Amino acid sequence: MFVETKQSNPDLDLELLQGYLDSLGKVIVEQMFALYCQQVEIYLNDIENAQLNDSLSGWQNHCHKMKGAAASVGMYQLHGQLKLIEKAEVSKEKKSVLLKELRLLNDQAVFAFKNWLETI
Repeated sequence: MFVETKQSNPDLDLELLQGYLDSLGKVIVEQMFALYCQQVEIYLNDIENAQLNDSLSGWQNHCHKMKGAAASVGMYQLHGQLKLIEKAEVSKEKKSVLLKELRLLNDQAVFAFKNWLETI
C-alpha cells in the first residue's frame, strides 16, 4: 500500500491524522470530519457577512474560528492560508477575493480528506 507523506500531500497533516486514527479509530475520525463539514459552512457564511459589512473584528474572529477547526482536522494548507488572512487589514473588495480563494482552498482540503479517508 502506498502511504503519502506530508510533502506529497500539502493539504493534510498526515502525521496528525495518523495519530487520530491510531488513538481514536476511523469512525471517530469520520465523525470529526463530518462535524467539520457542517461547521465550515457556518464559518464561511460568517466570514462572508463580516466581509460584506466591512467588519474587521468579525473577519478576524471568524477566520480565527475556522483556522482552529482546519487545524483540528489536519487541513495543513487551509490552516496556513487562514493564518495569513486572519489579520489582513485590506479593503472590502480584496477580502471578497480572499474569501473566494478560501472557499476554493476549503473545497480542495475537503476533497483531499475524503480521498485520504477512502485509502485507510
